[in-house]
Amino acid sequence: MLVYVLSELRARFIHLSMLDPFYAAVIGRLLMGVGFIVLFRHQASLGGVNILALYLQDSYGIRAGKLQMAVDLTIFLVSDFVVDAKALLASVIGAIALNLVIWMNHRRDRYVAWSAP
Repeated sequence: MLVYVLSELRARFIHLSMLDPFYAAVIGRLLMGVGFIVLFRHQASLGGVNILALYLQDSYGIRAGKLQMAVDLTIFLVSDFVVDAKALLASVIGAIALNLVIWMNHRRDRYVAWSAP
């Protein structure tokens, strides 16, 4: 019931047809960053670069957020030839927001999910 009520309220205040791409990029990526932190703290992953980032952080001390940012920047450099400048800038800003969340919050000395023996 609460999900229904909140969905209806959201439709009154946020109109997706008028959503600014920069706002969507930043807010969406911040939420993704929080989701990644939840996954990482429960020793889960989405696969791909996330697995590599966690492995390198655990084995060599390379921060997961830094590695993810380096991969994202490489992708952005290549996509510069295909995507228009405004969309690319929105993606870069969103990626910075996502990786800052991971970089600042994912540490081995913080909360790690409890697992049964």
